[in-house]
Amino acid sequence: MRYTKSIEIPQQLSKLTKESPVRILHVVGGMNRGGLETWLMHILRNIDRDYFHMDFLVHTTEPCAYDAEVRSLGSRIIPCLNPSQPWLYAHNFKSILKKYGPYDVVHSHVHQFSGYVLRLAQQAGIPIRIAHSHIDASPLEANSGIFRRLYLNITKGLIAHHATVGLGCSEVATVDLFGNSWKQDSRWQLLYYGIDMTRFQESVNAGEIRQQFNIPGEAFVIGHIGRFEEQKNHRFLLEIFAEIAQREPLAYLLLIGEGSLRPTIEEQALKMGLSERIIFAGSRSDIPQLMLGAMDVFLLPSLSEGLPMVGIEAQSAGLPLILSDVITDELLKIKPLIQKISLSQSAKVWAKAVLSAKNLRGNITQLESINTMVKSQFNISCSIKSLTKIYAQKES
Repeated sequence: MRYTKSIEIPQQLSKLTKESPVRILHVVGGMNRGGLETWLMHILRNIDRDYFHMDFLVHTTEPCAYDAEVRSLGSRIIPCLNPSQPWLYAHNFKSILKKYGPYDVVHSHVHQFSGYVLRLAQQAGIPIRIAHSHIDASPLEANSGIFRRLYLNITKGLIAHHATVGLGCSEVATVDLFGNSWKQDSRWQLLYYGIDMTRFQESVNAGEIRQQFNIPGEAFVIGHIGRFEEQKNHRFLLEIFAEIAQREPLAYLLLIGEGSLRPTIEEQALKMGLSERIIFAGSRSDIPQLMLGAMDVFLLPSLSEGLPMVGIEAQSAGLPLILSDVITDELLKIKPLIQKISLSQSAKVWAKAVLSAKNLRGNITQLESINTMVKSQFNISCSIKSLTKIYAQKES
C-alpha cells in the first residue's frame, strides 16, 4: 500500500499526469543502509511512483545494500565518479543529465558538497534544486584547518546562491548548512524524517530472533545501530559496555552496521575480553524485528547527529533509549523511555543509566509507543505530503 493514497493531495499534484511525472534525481554517496538512505527508501516505497519518478546518482561503483530494491521499484542507480576532481565530476554530472534526463528536480544529500552539485544543476537548467542537511557536522568540523574552513565557506555560499529549497532533518542540522538566521529565508525549512511504521506493528518471536545470535532468552541485551565511523562513538560505547558487563553477567551488546572502523572496534572488544558478549551483526534489513525481539535497551552515545532515524525506530519499538546530550530534543516523543546524558560523564555513569533503564520499559507499552509515533510528524505520510508539495512546484 502507498501512503499517498490516504494523504490529502497537494493542489499542484492535480496538474500532473502519469504521462509526464515529476522526475527527481537524488544525489547521495551510495545507497547503503544508513539513516539518510533508509529514509529515501521509505520515500521511494511509499510515494506515488505514477506521478513521481526518482533516480539515484551515487559516487561509487561498488554494489550497495539497497541497489537491487531501488531497481526493482523502477528507479536507476547512476554512478557519477570523481567528486574530489571538480572539473571531471562536472563533465560526468552533465553527461548523466543529458543521458538520463531531463530532470525537474535535483535533490542533493551530500551536505556541503551540495553547493557544487546545485551549481551544476542550475547551469543545466534544472528548475528545482534542493540542498538537504542530514547532520550537524559542526562538532566534527570544530578543529578544521584553514583550507577546510575555506572549503566550507565556499560550498555554503554556493548553496545559498544556487539552491531553490533547503531542507534540514532537525533545527541543528538546518543551522549547520543554512546558518543561524535560516528562519529569515523562506527557502529553508524543516522536514523531519518519516518512516513506514507498519513493521513495528507486527508480532515477533523473541526466542527465535535471539537464537539467531546465540543470545540466551533471559539475557539483558543492549542494542546499537550505526555505521562504524567516528561520529557514532563506538570506542566509548565499548567502555560503557565493559562497565555494564562487570555488573550484569547476562549482558550482551548487539552492534548492527558496517563501516571503516569495524576492524578497530572488533580488536578493541578482543583486547577488553568482551568478544563473547559482543555481537557484530553487520548490515541488516530486519531492524524492526531485531528491536522488538532482541533488544532491551537502545544506546546511542553519538558525538554528533542531525536527527537519528534509529531513535525514531527505537521509540516505535517501545525501547528505552539512552542518548548523548548532543542529540536534539526534537526526537523525543516517548519521553518516559528516554534519558540524555552528557558525553563529559564517565562510562560508569552511562552504565548505571543503562542498567536502570531495564525498569523503564514497564512505564509504557509498545502498543502505546507505536500509536504515539504513528500520530507524530515522524510518520511517512508527513514526509510524503511535504515532498510532493515541493516536487510538484514544477507545475505551479
